[in-house]
Amino acid sequence: MGQVSDHLRRLGAALERAEYTIDGVRALLGPVAGGALARDEIVPALRATGGGSPLEALVRLFWLQVPVPAPAGGFLDDLVTAGLAESSGGEVRARLRVEPVEGAGYAVSDLKVRPGSGGTVRPDHVVGAGGASANLARLAVHSPVDNALDIGTGCGVQALHLAGRAGRVTATDVNPRALELAALSAGLSGVENVDLVEGSLLEPVAGRRFDLIVSNPPFVVAPPGKRYVYRESGMPGDEFCRRLVTEAPALLNEGGHCRFLANWLQVRGVPWEERVGEWIERSGCDAWVVRRDVQDPAEYAELWLRDSVEAGTPEYRERYGAWLDHFERHEVTGIGFGWIALRKPAGRPPAMRVEELRHAVEEPVGAYVEEVLDGFAGAQEFSTGCGKPVRAADGIVQEQIGPPGAEDPERIVLRQENRLRRAAGVGTIEAALAGVCDGELPLDPLLDAIAQLIGQDPQEVRAHAEAVLPELIADGFFRLPPPR
Repeated sequence: MGQVSDHLRRLGAALERAEYTIDGVRALLGPVAGGALARDEIVPALRATGGGSPLEALVRLFWLQVPVPAPAGGFLDDLVTAGLAESSGGEVRARLRVEPVEGAGYAVSDLKVRPGSGGTVRPDHVVGAGGASANLARLAVHSPVDNALDIGTGCGVQALHLAGRAGRVTATDVNPRALELAALSAGLSGVENVDLVEGSLLEPVAGRRFDLIVSNPPFVVAPPGKRYVYRESGMPGDEFCRRLVTEAPALLNEGGHCRFLANWLQVRGVPWEERVGEWIERSGCDAWVVRRDVQDPAEYAELWLRDSVEAGTPEYRERYGAWLDHFERHEVTGIGFGWIALRKPAGRPPAMRVEELRHAVEEPVGAYVEEVLDGFAGAQEFSTGCGKPVRAADGIVQEQIGPPGAEDPERIVLRQENRLRRAAGVGTIEAALAGVCDGELPLDPLLDAIAQLIGQDPQEVRAHAEAVLPELIADGFFRLPPPR
């Protein structure tokens, strides 16, 4: 196994020398061929990769999945030796998909099954890096940790990302084939601090503690019957996600974090915020749940039938109908998709928020999730009499809205130019405070000065600030300075 690992490490270095990286592939394909490939159309990419360079050969093998000539020697022979490709009739064909992961090495997964190819997705299929895995990587904690856990690692994408900032990474999966490919991913990427463990949910790591737990779980809600292990847990409805949220915090060290992607059912007569909020309350953690998208039952069924390349097959209508029947029986009106961030608090009640954010936010979100959670906790504890000074957050601009030439604006809006890019309608007092509070001066004299400036009673100004500042702190417009 050590010799194989050394061989894989050398092969990974050869791939990098061939500029087989995200930037290298993007530059080779260009926007037109790259955009077409994202739509599963390979003809433009074939035209862009016909020069015979090592990079073009690798893109043809692993992205377009077409054979390339097999010259004697070189990295193509090494790919065959590693079991990533096979050679016959003077040509080399990919056996597995090898793709670069930005800043983390290479992920090894099963070949992609494209519509119209005649191929089928096997039940234990292992998917590669995609949009969801990239979203989770951007959501995860970006500061160093000692011990990290990746639940449902698949081909090991999250483990690769975590390996660079965690002393030790444990990666689990219920699918033995996924762990085999994750081992290849780690070998190609030169990663040695990842332990791969087979088992479902938290069973393989019971009794252990971690600083960070991440998961891109098998969250797809599907009817009973045919199942793809990479996306469906076999548990009813969204039970896997519920258990992940309620049970994983028991494995956290104090101050530790969980970062998950999730789907949840939206059931007739039950607000989705209440349903998911119940999970969060049971977690005992500071929590931030964000719904990024929602689909109706038909859209959801179509999405995942396309994902498993079942659209256009003889079974398509039957499978589609079974999905809709399943949702109707359980009174499902929609399926939400988003992220869940948890933090184990120390010695205080947890603070939480469940909300929807559909607009673009600054990435990576993981770089400032801790400050978002601090805002929720600070708002929960804050009052104008608590003696804590506040400061206006960085990147806040003020907009005044009203008719041209008017002496006073009809509305004042504070807007975040970074982070979550929220906007809040505010009054004169909040706007004035945002212009003067720097986290150094106590709040009381600032409010007294604002009262004198606008000609209002100081007690009324203080009462107004008491009412509105907690929400603005929670939304990130104002911050409490860290303890010295």
